Amino acid sequence: MSGKILRYFIVDDDTASRTMLKRIIEEGELGLVIGEAESGVKSITPILTMDPDVVLIDLLMPELDGMETIEELIKQRYQGKFIMISQIVNKEMVGEAYEKGIEFFIHKPINRVEVQSILKKTTEQIRLKDSLLAIRESLAKIDPAKTTSRKQSIKEIVQPILSDMGIIGEVGSNDIIAIIQYLINQDEHDTQLPPLKDLYRAIAKKSAFSEADIKKESKAIEQRLRRTISLAVNNIASLGAIDYTNPEFEHYGPRYFDFQEIRTQMFHIQAGQKKLLNVKINNKKFLQVLYLEVLEKYKQN
Repeated sequence: MSGKILRYFIVDDDTASRTMLKRIIEEGELGLVIGEAESGVKSITPILTMDPDVVLIDLLMPELDGMETIEELIKQRYQGKFIMISQIVNKEMVGEAYEKGIEFFIHKPINRVEVQSILKKTTEQIRLKDSLLAIRESLAKIDPAKTTSRKQSIKEIVQPILSDMGIIGEVGSNDIIAIIQYLINQDEHDTQLPPLKDLYRAIAKKSAFSEADIKKESKAIEQRLRRTISLAVNNIASLGAIDYTNPEFEHYGPRYFDFQEIRTQMFHIQAGQKKLLNVKINNKKFLQVLYLEVLEKYKQN
């Protein structure tokens, strides 16, 4: 496996599950397991010390469960990715998990094919994020006078906007780009979005084939978007809390979000509160404004 070798940490109170996951990762050359723990309590210090790229964590554990452990790690500024291992998956739990920062679910009993597929997707996301950062650094060094003009692609227009909001490379950013590409590639450009469920379904159909899978992926797209837009709200609020005249804050804050929610989060940050508030997220407003801004730039370039 070329490129960056991912480092994993496994948290599960079941020894057999930890052993099986470790074997799948190492035999499949998916990365290195640099540590494991039998409980959430015992995992926090080594995870913060070792700083793995990915934490695979069981939902149901004594003392601290998976969700509570993730909250504590994020509170202590761990910035890696989380994959939840769970025997129980319902709509409410999935929604809460995406809000907390879960990237994917691995279902118990553990299946080798499912684990390999999910970890490969995670690897692709991390490598994409690293590549985009490297590209951005390289572009910053290019002399504009030596470049030739060409029409920008929709993706090239969307990415800097998502970068300004601090969400480029997040799992939901791919869904956002796919939705904007879908809308602009339509023969007629209506200024109003179709129902969101229709948009999610159109994107889901590109990777899912059965009706059940399409419904499942549509719901996952909605949750990934909500989580990513929530992160954008927090990032923009943080900019405003530091400098009310920040150009990104002035441009994106009142246009893309409920500005009252932004202000509430700003005051919360300025008050020195470490744990951010759960703000209201409006997926449709965000996508509507982004679509119109990208459409205008696409027609002009």
